[in-house]
Amino acid sequence: MVRNKAFGISGFTLVEVMVAIGIMALMAMLSWRGIDGMTRSQATTQAYVDEVQTLQTGLAQWGADLDATLQLQPAQQINAIDWDGRALRLTRRSSNAEDNGLLVVAWTRRLVDGTGQWLRWQSPPLRSRAALTEAWQRAGLWAQNPGDEEKKREVAITPLDQWQIFYFRNDAWSNPLSSDGAAASISPSPSASAPAGTPATGVTGTTIPEGLRLVLTLPPGTAVSGTLTRDWVAPTVGGGK
Repeated sequence: MVRNKAFGISGFTLVEVMVAIGIMALMAMLSWRGIDGMTRSQATTQAYVDEVQTLQTGLAQWGADLDATLQLQPAQQINAIDWDGRALRLTRRSSNAEDNGLLVVAWTRRLVDGTGQWLRWQSPPLRSRAALTEAWQRAGLWAQNPGDEEKKREVAITPLDQWQIFYFRNDAWSNPLSSDGAAASISPSPSASAPAGTPATGVTGTTIPEGLRLVLTLPPGTAVSGTLTRDWVAPTVGGGK
C-alpha cells in the first residue's frame, strides 16, 4: 500500500491489486469445482435411483402378470403360459376393472441399438377366440423379429445380458423345455368364438406351474449388476415350496 503525503490519499500498488485478483480467481475456481462436483454427484445418484426404480417396477409388473394369469385357471380353457427358450408368453386378465377382456403379455430379451434389453409386450384387450389366437401368435413373432407395429406395444425395462426361466413342478425346479418341465395340455372348447364383451376361451394351452423362477444376468456398469433371482409362487400353493 502507498500513501500520497501531499493529499493524504492512500491506495494499493498494482502488484497488490493483481495478487488480490489472483486470489479471488483461485477461490472462484475452487468454488466452481466444488459445485460442479456436487452437481455431478447428484446427477449420478439420481440416475442410480432411476435405474433401481425402473428395475423394481419391471419386477413388480412381472409378478402382477403372473398373479393375473393364475386367476384364469382352471375355470377357463386357454393358452395360459408358454416358454419357448426366447420369450415367456402369458394370457392374463386386464387390470382395468371396467374391462372384462383378456390380455396377451410377452417378455423377452432382445438387442436394441446393440445393447441387450429386457422387454415387455402387451396386446390390447381381447374378447374373442380369434383375437386371442392372433395376439398369441403376434407375441411369438414379436420376440423373434418384431415389426414396427409390434414395437409400438413394447416397453424396455432394463439392460440385460441373459436370462433363464425355471418351473417348479413335482417338488423340484426344472427347465420348462425339458420333459420334467412340460405342462399338461388343456382340451380345446368346441366353441370357435365368444360373444363381444366376454373373455376369450377355447384355446389349447398349458397349466400354470406351482412356481416360476426368473434369473436375470444384469450387465456391469448399471445400478444393479450381476445375477438377480426372483421366485414367484402361485398363491394357491401352500407349505414351504
